[in-house]
Amino acid sequence: MSAAGEKISAPRVRRRPRLRVWREQHAWCCKASLRALGARPFGTALTVIVLGFALTLPLAFYLLLSNVQRLAGTVSESQSINVFLKPTANARAADALASQLRTRAEIAQVTVKSPAQGLSDLAAVQGFGDALHALPDNPLPYALVVQPQNGLTRTQIDALAAELRALPLIDLVQDNGTWRSRLDALIVLGRRITALLAALLAIAALGVVGNTVRLDIRARADEIAVQRLVGASASFVRRPYLYEGIWYGLAAGVIAVALLLALEMGLAPPVRALAASYTQQIAFGGLSAAVLILVPLAAALLGWVGAFLASTRYLFRAPLS
Repeated sequence: MSAAGEKISAPRVRRRPRLRVWREQHAWCCKASLRALGARPFGTALTVIVLGFALTLPLAFYLLLSNVQRLAGTVSESQSINVFLKPTANARAADALASQLRTRAEIAQVTVKSPAQGLSDLAAVQGFGDALHALPDNPLPYALVVQPQNGLTRTQIDALAAELRALPLIDLVQDNGTWRSRLDALIVLGRRITALLAALLAIAALGVVGNTVRLDIRARADEIAVQRLVGASASFVRRPYLYEGIWYGLAAGVIAVALLLALEMGLAPPVRALAASYTQQIAFGGLSAAVLILVPLAAALLGWVGAFLASTRYLFRAPLS
């Protein structure tokens, strides 16, 4: 305070906006992490390749399961029930029984097959044509193809087949859904195996990224000590290593997607040839674009988690000399 009793105002320091400071810090840490990865290209490439192959394995299982499910959905008649009438039943009796079954809520569709149609379908099977032509007459009865409603459980379909067997005009009931139920059980088992494999490989990826970041922290112990002496915050010191984990995961995810696309291209021609041999129009479908985009993002998040755990453990809990 001066003699005249007036206050002397101190010069005001102009502060930069916090958002700008935060953006500059992240930009510096991002560049620093890229420089650190570029300083050891062989080690970086080796880590990324290992992570990429680890991510590709569960994706390949998922691709296989999705195509098995598509195959099971294409062959829709596998869930149908073949109902063979007694030899004494005529066309009028078959149509009347079909109309009666169509009124039931658990049945979606009923198709009547005449003996001539059944003989034609049987003749189309390789090896049966000459034998059928030698028969003096058509021994096949009228048949009904009963398609249950979608969403019925195996127990409900078995109960429907038992009720059909009890009808007086029916001679034989053949349920084609038995192999489908086994296939569904195998698909459920495959899903669980894929999920378990993905979880185990995700833990392995966390370990690979965490160990790589830990070694990088120990190699730069002097630099970290200087940063602490000049007042750098804990989050600022840790941030470059978090970006390293993101770059590791992102690059590994891109490699996994590339390997998966190569796998799809390699498997598509044999699948087409196999489908053609069975006269089925079955295409080998790949994963959707959304999944392919999500894989690198999820891998980047996985790398960030691994780097976060390693930096928290080795940077702040263990003192560096």
